[in-house]
Amino acid sequence: MKRLRKARGWSQEALADAAGLDRTYISGIERVVRNPTISVVERVAQALNCTMGELLD
Repeated sequence: MKRLRKARGWSQEALADAAGLDRTYISGIERVVRNPTISVVERVAQALNCTMGELLD
């Protein structure tokens, strides 16, 4: 997720806004201290305009 976010030049705040999540939640996912639900993974994938598979690779 972090790789895709950075490739788009987005901050954690920008991704959080696009996905309708809190920035601290995005940070927690990237630091692997939070386990997102499948619905959150789907929201992040939609925000990054990628598939859930690409997001999880």
